[in-house]
Amino acid sequence: MGSQRTAGQAVDDIAVTTTQQDTVYQTLRQWITVGRFLPGERLKIRNVAADLGVGQMPVRAALQRLAAEGALLNVPNAGVTLPVLSTPEFDDLLQMRMLLEGEAAERGSLRLDAAQTATLRALCERMAQALEKGDATDYLAANEDFHVLLYRAAGSPLLFELIDKLWLKAGPISNQLFDTPEPLACLNDAHSDVMRALERRDSAAVRRAIERDIFVAGQFLRRK
Repeated sequence: MGSQRTAGQAVDDIAVTTTQQDTVYQTLRQWITVGRFLPGERLKIRNVAADLGVGQMPVRAALQRLAAEGALLNVPNAGVTLPVLSTPEFDDLLQMRMLLEGEAAERGSLRLDAAQTATLRALCERMAQALEKGDATDYLAANEDFHVLLYRAAGSPLLFELIDKLWLKAGPISNQLFDTPEPLACLNDAHSDVMRALERRDSAAVRRAIERDIFVAGQFLRRK
């Protein structure tokens, strides 16, 4: 007689599947946020599954979830692709990022402890080294960690959630900062300004530095 699956085993299998789907979703979401995929790029399920070392089912579910959030597009006869922003959409995104991230930075600067400030300083140095080496992947990873730490310190989950949604839209174009050498000379300037403002306990200057960071990067990307 063949073995019979118990109700408990079925529940366990569902939990494992759900956990894997969530993990795949979070990984793909982070990849989009840090610019691993480019605007207009088509994401093939089998290729993504191979990159992640998982089956196609959790990848398909994650891609559809991201499409529902507006991070991806379902294109007839083309599958799932990264959206391409129009100039008005890009400008609107830039302004909203400056507004929300400036607010989060100012609030966060008032609540950072010494350990968090030290971590920001280390991340700033890491970004500088990545720029010297032309390492886009490491720069973008450290840049994300820097901004996440500062913004989460604001203590507003709702504010961070809104920012995170904007990052999903901005991520695919962020890698294009490294298409030419011109931006590399100034990409880390605003982060250094943030650190100097934190030393002075000048929260308004922290806000201005973050707004300038977003604006300057935006002007380079707007030329693309």
